[in-house]
Amino acid sequence: MQALRDIRRRIRSVHNTQQITKAMQMVAAAKLKKAEAKTISARPYAQKLERMLENLSLSAGLVTHPLFERREKIGKKALLLVTSERGLCGSYNANILRETEKFLREFDPEKTVLVIVGKKGYRYFLKKEWNIRHKYLDLDDRVDLSQVKTITGDVTQLFLEKEVDEVFLLYTQFVNPISHKMVLEKFLNIESKGKVEKEEIDYIFEPSSEKIFDALLPRYCMNVIQKVLLESFASEHGSRMTAMRAATENAEEMIENLTLIRNKIRQASITREMLEIASGAEALKG
Repeated sequence: MQALRDIRRRIRSVHNTQQITKAMQMVAAAKLKKAEAKTISARPYAQKLERMLENLSLSAGLVTHPLFERREKIGKKALLLVTSERGLCGSYNANILRETEKFLREFDPEKTVLVIVGKKGYRYFLKKEWNIRHKYLDLDDRVDLSQVKTITGDVTQLFLEKEVDEVFLLYTQFVNPISHKMVLEKFLNIESKGKVEKEEIDYIFEPSSEKIFDALLPRYCMNVIQKVLLESFASEHGSRMTAMRAATENAEEMIENLTLIRNKIRQASITREMLEIASGAEALKG
């Protein structure tokens, strides 16, 4: 009977865990719906702003803005990576950290600085040899303008003050609720990403191209950082929802197996008791 009590206790424990994972799955699904809507609605503006910047930079000819500066001798590099604040999201953080380690393996720790968003990435690299220049914790899934301004200001300041010569971004791009892909791209200096047709770049600059770029480029940089955060948070919620759904299904399967074992034990116990009764009755007859 001790084994039967243990099995019943395990079934109750797994059932309680299943309720928790199911609740977390529902919460993640609700957050994912909001994050997905924000991410998808922000993409057209980001694409249009990038295209306009391409057109303007080609039309202006030789642009001398500091954010376009391409330095001949590359000294230090900076990497901005986005991880989650909490766990229970499957292999989401592990994939980001593995890709980060792969990127950093090619560079000297003395000439590379990290800018980290999220506790998981910060706690991981806190024990490593890499220099953490900035960290941004407790953002959760909120993308406030003040936070975007702070992150953008700190990162661009590293480049403008020539503490670093290049800035890269590593984040997860949201594809759908069960899929995302790792993205590693250059942020600074700003480079042309494609060719634009001649008829699309016929602009007249008033008052001057320098003043227009002074106003446009900070907004462009903020938009890039905002896009990175939105894509990452949506990917995180999708990963957590998928992980919690898998945990709920595994718990259901475990409950079924334990229930089968419990029934077998009960059946064996009943059979044994019936045999004892029959043996006793036969003994009394003899």
